[in-house]
Amino acid sequence: MTLKDGQIGHSYIVKELKLDPQVGRRLEALGLIGGTRIQMMNQNADGAVVFKVRGTRLAIGNKIAEAIYIEEVAK
Repeated sequence: MTLKDGQIGHSYIVKELKLDPQVGRRLEALGLIGGTRIQMMNQNADGAVVFKVRGTRLAIGNKIAEAIYIEEVAK
């Protein structure tokens, strides 16, 4: 599933980033790499996604969220 499909309040593991190399490098510099645990915080009606990664809240647009593949953390 993609980050866009995530549910608010759930935790996920980043599996893959299928992004433009420049955007991918920027997100990796912010700590968003494969294997990283994230938590969905909010999803706006306009498509923006807010999530927490390594203690920091990040907001990204719809297109970028659709290119980040995640897997739900087993509870």
